Amino acid sequence: MKTTKIIPILGLLLLMALFVGQMVRRVTAVTPTGSPPTYLPLVTKPGTPPPQIAGCDIFPTDNIWNTRIDTLPVHPNSDTFINTIGADTGLHMDFGSGVWPPGSNSPIGIPFVVVPGSQPEVTVDFIWWPEQSDPGPYPVPPDAPIEGGPDSDGDRHVLVLERDNCILYEMYAAYPQQDGSWEAGNGAVYDLNSHALRPDGWTSADAAGLPILPGLVRYDEVAAGEIRHAIRFTVPDTRSAHWWPARHDASDLTGAQYPPMGLRVRLRADFDISGYSPHAQVILQAMKTYGMILADNGSPWYVSGVPDERWDNDVLHEMDDVTGANFEVVDVSSLMIDPDSGQANQP
Repeated sequence: MKTTKIIPILGLLLLMALFVGQMVRRVTAVTPTGSPPTYLPLVTKPGTPPPQIAGCDIFPTDNIWNTRIDTLPVHPNSDTFINTIGADTGLHMDFGSGVWPPGSNSPIGIPFVVVPGSQPEVTVDFIWWPEQSDPGPYPVPPDAPIEGGPDSDGDRHVLVLERDNCILYEMYAAYPQQDGSWEAGNGAVYDLNSHALRPDGWTSADAAGLPILPGLVRYDEVAAGEIRHAIRFTVPDTRSAHWWPARHDASDLTGAQYPPMGLRVRLRADFDISGYSPHAQVILQAMKTYGMILADNGSPWYVSGVPDERWDNDVLHEMDDVTGANFEVVDVSSLMIDPDSGQANQP
């Protein structure tokens, strides 16, 4: 009797081993010769760890930035919003390797710097919106990277993550001063262990009153095979309104066709991403699972990320053919627990 029971058990174990082997092969992405393998996640399970930088959770797991929106309903005004932004306009990965324009000192993307808790704090003089800025001092190094490079006349964002206490400092229109202090248009400070939002109506280093760093695409997370957060993007024309979790708007337009700050979009579930390179697939899958949050006025469908010499710009340009028509606006109202908190119900 014992022998007859062992045979079917061995057969079952063999079938399970073959199944696991097939699953491993299915999630291993093909990469060029000499490149390290990239592993694409087969399933993103609820409750996965939040994204991390330098040992800091970038907000808790159940924060709105880290919450899946792939099962939420489509907003009734979705088509109108998409057409206003540009249904025929393609995505633009506003980050990459190298500089733009060629010969400049302007890396492509929004950089950030990680500092220890011992980093000396310096005075920051806020000259545009001091009444909506978190007062200094901030632990900003004198050589902190500036968006667009030191000679930029653009947004000049400066992002500083203090790793020992997991505090994020962000500035807009930031200029270093000869005495080691900084001058900036405005600034915001975020405790990454907290769900707290800025006071309603307050701007931040971003027009939507949101933090910038949590929405940036980073090379290390793409190379690891999964982005576990929403992604920051811009559009040309926004409404004089903002939706949770955004706290601020920057427009005089009132028409219902214009998207408000905080608008959440996702790549349609039926959009086939299988023909894209592995790294592009990771980014596109995140747009399906976590979507993108409208955070600033700018060019249509510009997607924000961190400059990194490891990016393959040709791979990033593969996504130029993904148009606005491939997206839909999501109704996230069911996720809100408290309008003054970024904590989200988990779908």
